[in-house]
Amino acid sequence: MQAIRTAIVGAGKMGGIHARVCSKLADCQLVGIVDVDAARAEKLAKEFNCGAFTDCRALLGMVDAVTIAASTPQHYQLAKLFIENQIPVMIEKPLAASVEEARAIVELGRKHGVVVAVGHSERCNPVVQAMKRLKIEPKFIEAVRISPFPFRSMEVSVVLDVMIHDIDIVLSLANSPIASVDAVGVNVIADHEDICSARIRFANGCVANITASRLAMKTERKIRVFSRQAYLSLDFLKKEGTIIKADPNVDVVRWIQEQRNNPEADFAGVNWTELLHIENLSIENNEPLRVEQEAFLNAVRGTAARPEVTAEEGLAAMECAEKILASVREHKWE
Repeated sequence: MQAIRTAIVGAGKMGGIHARVCSKLADCQLVGIVDVDAARAEKLAKEFNCGAFTDCRALLGMVDAVTIAASTPQHYQLAKLFIENQIPVMIEKPLAASVEEARAIVELGRKHGVVVAVGHSERCNPVVQAMKRLKIEPKFIEAVRISPFPFRSMEVSVVLDVMIHDIDIVLSLANSPIASVDAVGVNVIADHEDICSARIRFANGCVANITASRLAMKTERKIRVFSRQAYLSLDFLKKEGTIIKADPNVDVVRWIQEQRNNPEADFAGVNWTELLHIENLSIENNEPLRVEQEAFLNAVRGTAARPEVTAEEGLAAMECAEKILASVREHKWE
């Protein structure tokens, strides 16, 4: 199989991680690093033995795919250049600086028939991948993502910087149109929200509560999912999870349901925990960005129908984030 020639646009932290991952993938050839800062591009290119460029147009004709890890305001123009030249792109989250630009990227991808993926790497977290294999239908979701102040990304709300991860995951789990959004947020240090809590109701009845903060005393990334099939408690940070099911004792559970209005029913000898099947979720220890890049490159090759997160899904996450921010403005604290 011929190696896919790829390049990374942006030599910052995320660009460096993508370069490392791509340099180790089989059937992938890292041919270049692009950054407006020539010294930074050359430093990273030297580390991974590839070319260094300051102009993306130099890559045209040299690459089969590109990962855009430049600053968010540059995403649209960079994506437009490559898509119009029939080069598939993976764009770091968020997809673009605005919903309008995100929609334009989606339309460009459709018009030119080009694969466009979005780097919502948390979707590739081993915990999320394990949860996806269960194929559950959630009724209630609770997601919490908090950390001490990061001293970066102060130019955007915590919704776009942090909550966007869980927005994407929740949308993929609920798999239903949004019916309503109610949110409140406050800014304490930055000019935009540092803390936000949102409740999202979906057309299929599923409800999700999402909380994000960059002013916490600890780092926590957890999600709990309630469904007919199971209850899940997952920790993204520790990469571990617990699944609880009642199905091994479904007859006993059904009997309890039938007897709940019977005043003579005696439940004194019933131990609820003994009716449950509790197990640790089987989680593979795969690096999220590697899973993300492999899915993208397989979609480019045509050996997979789609990347892990499509441009349409990246747009949906941004549209939901916009609804949350609009609700925050309605409940603005003075």
